[in-house]
Amino acid sequence: MTKVSVIIPVYNSQTTVLQTLESVLNQTYSDFELIIVDDGSTDRSIELCQESIEQQNKVSPERIKIVHQQNRGLAGARNTGIRHSQGEYLAFVDADDLWLPEKLEYHVQHLDHNPTVGVSFSRSEFIDIEGKALGIYQIPQLTNITPDYLFCRNPISNGSAVVIRRETLEGIKFQENLYGEIEDFYFDDTFRQSEDIECWLRIALQTNWHIEGIPNSLTLYRVNEKGLSANIRSQYEAWERILHKTETYNPEFIKKWGNKARAYQLRYLARRAVRLRSPQVAFKLFFEAIKYHWRIIIEEPRRTIITFFECTLCTVASTTNSLSSS
Repeated sequence: MTKVSVIIPVYNSQTTVLQTLESVLNQTYSDFELIIVDDGSTDRSIELCQESIEQQNKVSPERIKIVHQQNRGLAGARNTGIRHSQGEYLAFVDADDLWLPEKLEYHVQHLDHNPTVGVSFSRSEFIDIEGKALGIYQIPQLTNITPDYLFCRNPISNGSAVVIRRETLEGIKFQENLYGEIEDFYFDDTFRQSEDIECWLRIALQTNWHIEGIPNSLTLYRVNEKGLSANIRSQYEAWERILHKTETYNPEFIKKWGNKARAYQLRYLARRAVRLRSPQVAFKLFFEAIKYHWRIIIEEPRRTIITFFECTLCTVASTTNSLSSS
């Protein structure tokens, strides 16, 4: 049995997918299979992958497969990859993100030596659309991750940071007929955003597996303000779907933590609105956060105050620019 299955969902990613593929093929840990899921791409993404695979000699060709399907979204592509995989551990990397060479080696050691850990994640460094480092690191809490902390803060941050035991995903598997036949699902295909945190939360609430991070920054997460995550309103609506779905199987958890989690999510989105230079949206989100859970000011005064001043500065800059152009 292969130790690790690496799954790359690909949809119209011709400008970045070769870098992603190369970062996987350059891993210092070699006992892995690679599954590239063509999620209905209409550009040259898959053609470029095929050409690169033919030219490389780092991983035997029989351990690389390309699976084609009509577009199902990121969650659907990951699920397809899982169904075609054989590995004891499952690793995911989106077609615009990158791994450092030691990524798999560190995670395999972490999981091998910690049998109660079901989800191993790394810290992430942010890069821009051109692949240049932004000098920003995600430095989350790594241990003692409770379901409420996970829901409020999502320390994992992104889907390219995790390596997960197959047993862990089997523990949250469900069956549905979404595409004409009954299939196994792990991520929820009906989500086109926030599918990661929805999956992590199910693991935290429905299994006994621990979620734990390692201190190394091993994932390079590409920030694309024009991508899905840039649409703030739809991002919040997708996040709200997590809350409503979770309420169906664990209403007590949502009753206790729902408004606090809303506040943290709204504050996060307010900061995103600042980066997108939308001061009115930023302030609206910020004050919604305070309305849902005012104690966020006491629990995290520094971050909350900084967010308020960022909203204020964004408003001043926007007003100044409007006056200058009039």
